[in-house]
Amino acid sequence: MRDDSYSPQGLFKKTIGVLAILALFVLAAASTKLFEQVAAGEIVVIQDPYDGELHFYTDPGLVYQNLGHATHYKKSFQYWFSKMDDQGNTKDQSIKIRFNDGGHATISGSVRVDLPVDKVMLRDIHTRLGSQAAIEQEVIRTVIEKSVYMSGPLMSSKESYAEKRNSLITYIEDQAASGIYRTISKEAKVTDPLTGTDKTVTQVEIATDAAGLLLRQESSPLLRFGLKLYNLSINAIDYDGEVEKQINSQQQATMEVQTAMAEAKKAEQRAITVEKQGEANAATAKWEQETIKAKAVVEAQMRLDVATLDRQAAEQTKQKEILLGEGEATRKKLVMEADGALSQKLEAWTKVNELYANAISNYKGNWVPGVMMGGSSANYGNGAQDLINLLSVSTAKQLSLDMSVPAGNQPPK
Repeated sequence: MRDDSYSPQGLFKKTIGVLAILALFVLAAASTKLFEQVAAGEIVVIQDPYDGELHFYTDPGLVYQNLGHATHYKKSFQYWFSKMDDQGNTKDQSIKIRFNDGGHATISGSVRVDLPVDKVMLRDIHTRLGSQAAIEQEVIRTVIEKSVYMSGPLMSSKESYAEKRNSLITYIEDQAASGIYRTISKEAKVTDPLTGTDKTVTQVEIATDAAGLLLRQESSPLLRFGLKLYNLSINAIDYDGEVEKQINSQQQATMEVQTAMAEAKKAEQRAITVEKQGEANAATAKWEQETIKAKAVVEAQMRLDVATLDRQAAEQTKQKEILLGEGEATRKKLVMEADGALSQKLEAWTKVNELYANAISNYKGNWVPGVMMGGSSANYGNGAQDLINLLSVSTAKQLSLDMSVPAGNQPPK
């Protein structure tokens, strides 16, 4: 039997088969570079394999890759410079800082970064950096380290621990985003709050222009690439052992001073409270006495008013009685002048005669002698009657009372 595998026709078939298999392998390998998926939070740059032209895709979806090279960038990402192994990296990425008193520390934290979507800036980022890792390590890391380094001399270790902690965050974020400050350094003597001794330190101040605006030594690289940095957060500042010891001692001393001040304030407040309470009690007692006094004054005034009214009423009564008496006297006088006081005279004459009559009626003796000499018994009538007549005449005479009846007024016979 004849073998045709080595014939020209057989060799051709084998060659075609091998080429077909190779073509399948090439197509299988190339199929992964035919299309590229753009995620919602990504920017994809595709470089053509033939002319090297760059294509930028910022909207999510499936795009034609055309066997080109695709580079993925994050539109927004959190950059970590943290010491914690579960934040950004498994190793310590904290940044060292040196303060103006010579103290050292490491700062741990993170910052948010947004990439631009402008194609001109994306081209500059891609052609100069070329990857997400390069953006993070060559730009963001470098900028943060420089900002941290330049912010340290603006304060002391103690100030960074307490009163200027927020300022430290502001200085780092502002210099990273906008540029490093232009500063002025000067030597100054300060008192060590722990030892109480004087020491010379270098104080750094931010330079300003005539309008008071901050001056900058250089612009931030982030501005050139259109990168936006914000929301800087510090989760730890680890000071050197000696600095930590000094800070703790200063804090303890400050706490003792604050405690002493608080106790002094409490004592002062207690004294003020006691004083005010005493003043309040004195004022209460005073006003109680004033109330009693006012009440007594009111009562006295009431009594005075009543007495005044009583006196006025008595005066009115007196005037009334005087007027009534004067009127009655005048009336009586006029009556007496009119009839010669006849009624009074008659009343007096009647009273006197009643008294005479009672006296005579009660007399039991003889009114005339039992034996009369030298005269007629006719000349001696009733002695009692004669005495009464005599007394009546005498009384009428004393009262100027005329008892005779005028002739014209005699009753008819």
